[in-house]
Amino acid sequence: LRITQISLPVLLKLRLVSWLPSGIASIEVHHAENLANLFHQFQADKARFMMAFRHPEVDDPLSALFLMSRLVPRVARQHKIPLKTPLHAHFLYDRGMPLWAGAWLGWWFSHLGGIPIHRGKRADRTALRAVRELFASGQFPMAIAPEGATNGHSEVLSPLESGVAQMGFWCVEDLVKENRTEEVFIIPICIQYHYVNPSWQKLDQLLTQLETDSGLVEGKPPADSLTSQLNLQTIQFQESTTDPIISSYYQRLFRLGEHLLTQMEDFYRQFYHQNLPVIENSDGEAAIAPHTILAQRLQRLLNTALQVAETYFGIDSQGNLAERCRRIEEAGWRYAYREDIADLQSLSPTAKGLGNWVAEEAMLQVKHMRLVESFVAVTGHYVWEKPTFERFAETTLLLFDTVAKMKGQKHAGRPRLGWRRSTVTIGEPISVTERWQTYESNRAASRKAVADLTEDLRIALEKMIQ
Repeated sequence: LRITQISLPVLLKLRLVSWLPSGIASIEVHHAENLANLFHQFQADKARFMMAFRHPEVDDPLSALFLMSRLVPRVARQHKIPLKTPLHAHFLYDRGMPLWAGAWLGWWFSHLGGIPIHRGKRADRTALRAVRELFASGQFPMAIAPEGATNGHSEVLSPLESGVAQMGFWCVEDLVKENRTEEVFIIPICIQYHYVNPSWQKLDQLLTQLETDSGLVEGKPPADSLTSQLNLQTIQFQESTTDPIISSYYQRLFRLGEHLLTQMEDFYRQFYHQNLPVIENSDGEAAIAPHTILAQRLQRLLNTALQVAETYFGIDSQGNLAERCRRIEEAGWRYAYREDIADLQSLSPTAKGLGNWVAEEAMLQVKHMRLVESFVAVTGHYVWEKPTFERFAETTLLLFDTVAKMKGQKHAGRPRLGWRRSTVTIGEPISVTERWQTYESNRAASRKAVADLTEDLRIALEKMIQ
């Protein structure tokens, strides 16, 4: 932990590995005294708490570590709140990360107090048991991202999983059984990123690269395309803006998105025999809201891609896109990393060959899920509602991820579009203990208490998005 904390300034500024975009110039915090007070109560055996972090980017753990190792102690000194160091937290991480990033990452995370979890399992009992024990009796508080995964959007909150609320009530239950008096809290924490000096030139270069890679030829778009309905005079953003440069970038971004979408629709029609009829748009409908039509086509494509993988693995298409992605991922891990085989060395050459065959095919099927994974939060309205540089950049980088997957690149390092500032906002702690009597009254009340707490956490996180 100490080595990691010392290394943070370097980790924040340099891209040391492909999955760590970084390039964070500074981190600022709002209302850190809320977290400092909770740490003080925790260390005085008056409270147990879980930090519920927003998780827009893979850089978020670095912001969280910097928050606890630098910012909270500084604010605590300013407010004369006595704290013992180090300030740290146990956390959950996806068990798939060490599988594709390397065993060293699992070693590092586990030595930092991390707990691996199978996200696609209905209930990873081993992980949940560890979380429950540490939440009630661990040396540090817990930190969990209730969204379950990154979505690439600083200003869009993905649907929250109910596990954070449920673990809060489990903690209260465990304390009650031990006749302990600590109060249990969940504290919402929002992380956002803003570019220090937005570089439209770098965005232009990235768009040009993606246009070239996707085979998008310069010139007037086809008359039957949605892009043909957009021109610099007719683009009407929800936020009032008349800047022709922004309109031009939106037109290019929209055209690229439609081109890639058409390519993928043709791909699934031709090679996976999927029924994706061409959507016939009246001139009036397309002229009113082409981004709405594009969003409908995107959601249809994402559903189709998941169905292809679900059919192969024999999985039902239940739940939202994120939940379906997790189940497909878990199925892929089961096919590729055979826990049902006690000793690989005992396999015959033919059995091992067939096992490798299955593993390779499973990973190909998981690629359908990876395509969807990048777009679970994409609505088609994100840039149109608020055409800021940050929203342009986030959407273009998601398209970069898609093009990289289509090109067959593994873990392609994202290009930098400039230095970013990380903003961490600490919300007001939500008492779980105050809801305990309602939770324990009966099973129906328990389910409602979990749902209500999850909804209150969602509202709190939504309010902190700037």
